[in-house]
Amino acid sequence: MHREQKATGVVVFALGNLIRVAFEGEIVQGEIAYVHLESEYLKCEVIEIKGREAKLQVFEDTRGIKLGTPVRFTKELLEVELGPGLLAEIYDGLQNPLEKVADISGLYLERGRYLEALDRVKRWEFKPTATVGDQLVRGDTIGHVTESYFVHRIMLPFRFYGKYRLTWVIGPGSYVVDEVIAKVVDDNETEFEIKMVQKWPVKFPLIEGKRVKAKKALTTGIRVIDTLISLVKGGSACNPGPFGAGKTVTQQLISKYSNVDIVVLAACGERAGEVVETLKTFPTLMDVYRNQPLIQRTCIICNTSSMPVAAREASVYVGVTFAEYYRQMGLDVLLLADSTSRWAQAMREMSGRLEEIPGEEAFPAYLASRIASF
Repeated sequence: MHREQKATGVVVFALGNLIRVAFEGEIVQGEIAYVHLESEYLKCEVIEIKGREAKLQVFEDTRGIKLGTPVRFTKELLEVELGPGLLAEIYDGLQNPLEKVADISGLYLERGRYLEALDRVKRWEFKPTATVGDQLVRGDTIGHVTESYFVHRIMLPFRFYGKYRLTWVIGPGSYVVDEVIAKVVDDNETEFEIKMVQKWPVKFPLIEGKRVKAKKALTTGIRVIDTLISLVKGGSACNPGPFGAGKTVTQQLISKYSNVDIVVLAACGERAGEVVETLKTFPTLMDVYRNQPLIQRTCIICNTSSMPVAAREASVYVGVTFAEYYRQMGLDVLLLADSTSRWAQAMREMSGRLEEIPGEEAFPAYLASRIASF
């Protein structure tokens, strides 16, 4: 999107996490906006546009929003930061690092608190692999750093479509993620700077190349699963069960014993007690393949049932994007979404507020296709 001015608007209607905004300027579906309260900025997303009025879902508690509250649009979609430092971190559904938020806010997380996802101070030992003059396309490797015990490829950002020529690359050394490590030019000789961090909109599939046919078996380490309902790498499976049946315990066992490189856990709408148990357990579990703490190859997206319902949907998309990013490096990634039923409940709630025609049990009619798209 390349608009000269950012759109603005005011709230004309509010119902739960859904607000209607009369706006001036140009906006697009999925654009991020901020509701301006006296001392807080609440993040929200455009989900429907009708004429000069738009419906937005707010990712925070909407207490204090009233008629005429100003809204500022950003010209950006809901994005995540991708780069070194994702592993061993715990994020919320909007990729805020929860441990850093807790250090600032204390026991009770403040609404409207948004932090950079990746550490801007930590330095990474970068080693270039591409040379000046190389022709690159999105996803090609420029260099690499070591993250945990993995080779983390620094790739040409996936926003860069077409071919680019590398004109400059920094030498080996220790750098922060925000430092320029390379420069490329396109066919029009327009120059672009490349950093170790890149951004990607979570609701767009992140993929370059062709899908590989699933042939290799996924070993979960649980004999009854591997024998009776064996899985393959590149495939998917569902683990249904009532509350307290042991789904979370099974998920921890699969994370510990699966023959994969990276584990991405998206806790979507889980009870706070279960999430706390997961956060306490994962750092103590040992990776049986490398004899290192399991958290060193794990990234956790945490959105409990007490958090705003709108962020619940976003947490699953964030987890999928993380998994796609590491997959593009050639790593085997295990993505666990717990639970998709609560994700579906979040969609049902938003669909009802949008006054959409309901399907079975009041779930949106597009529920099946939305789940199948993953």
